[in-house]
Amino acid sequence: MKQRHRKLIGAVLTIVSIVVWASIATSIYLAFPPDLPWYVLIPYFLVAGIGWVFPAMMLVKWMARPDAPSR
Repeated sequence: MKQRHRKLIGAVLTIVSIVVWASIATSIYLAFPPDLPWYVLIPYFLVAGIGWVFPAMMLVKWMARPDAPSR
């Protein structure tokens, strides 16, 4: 697969994965009891806010691979 095609597929997958991640994170947050103090929620927001970066890094590595040399 050419790098150009990987970048197109990777861009679409990145956007879809961020939307899915945000939906899941929001669903989990809405299941929390409403009276939790802010200092209990901070670790959740850190994980929920940064967690999408790791799958996105794998996609970016895949997209950035050079094309195989043609024969």
